[in-house]
Amino acid sequence: MIPDTTSGLPWDAVVPAGSFTALLRSHGLEPRWSLPSEGSVLDAPEGTTVLAFRYADGVLMAGDRRATAGNVIAHRSLQKVFPADNLSAVAISGTAGIAIELIRLFQTELEHYEKLEGSRLSLEGKANHLAAMVRAQLPMAFQGLLVVPLFCGFDEKAGRGRLYSYDVVGGRYEETDYTATGSGGPYAKAHLRGAFREGLSEDEALQLAVDALVAAAEEDSATGGPDLQRGIYPNVVVISTQGYQEVPEDRVAAAARRAMGELR
Repeated sequence: MIPDTTSGLPWDAVVPAGSFTALLRSHGLEPRWSLPSEGSVLDAPEGTTVLAFRYADGVLMAGDRRATAGNVIAHRSLQKVFPADNLSAVAISGTAGIAIELIRLFQTELEHYEKLEGSRLSLEGKANHLAAMVRAQLPMAFQGLLVVPLFCGFDEKAGRGRLYSYDVVGGRYEETDYTATGSGGPYAKAHLRGAFREGLSEDEALQLAVDALVAAAEEDSATGGPDLQRGIYPNVVVISTQGYQEVPEDRVAAAARRAMGELR
């Protein structure tokens, strides 16, 4: 989603050549938000608790499935982790509807750039462009409609996984080993701080991700732990030399049962 250009933000400065957004604007077709200058904050559904960390073959990203609206559970099976392209992934926290639309636009931007330029943006370039898109949401952030993503991918030039966190004003920070955001992010990060180690296998990384989300759910009511009865499990993906891959649900379910103590 793109805010009204009357906001005074230097939109031209953050949209690169070959941008799908720039193409829409050139034809007067860019979508606009019309926000009142005053008004109460909307009780829109919010996605909470996503994390990412490096493992031996690349990087893993995961998110719980709960969305809340105030003190009410709005959705129990919201997807929060998405492919950005075949070598990167993005996860959402904050106002769910706006975040999902932002990710769809980000996906389109990357695809449009690749078709127009004949090559992919570098991983660093993708991370920078996502930061610019988050920064352009600043007028809505002042209305309480926040979007704070995580981004990760496999850097073909460096031959390793890399991950980035963001703040609400579009600050972009490359993380060394792990990161988490959302209401349960501090609890997930605390678990990762104690359990992360170099050279994790994919199975070990999967278990660590689910364990961290369970730890966050135990402390944060807005974070949904695995629901074994309903069969609702975290979204988990890995990005390696093989590209973006979703971890099959049966493997996530087994990790969830272990995290919940059923297979210990």
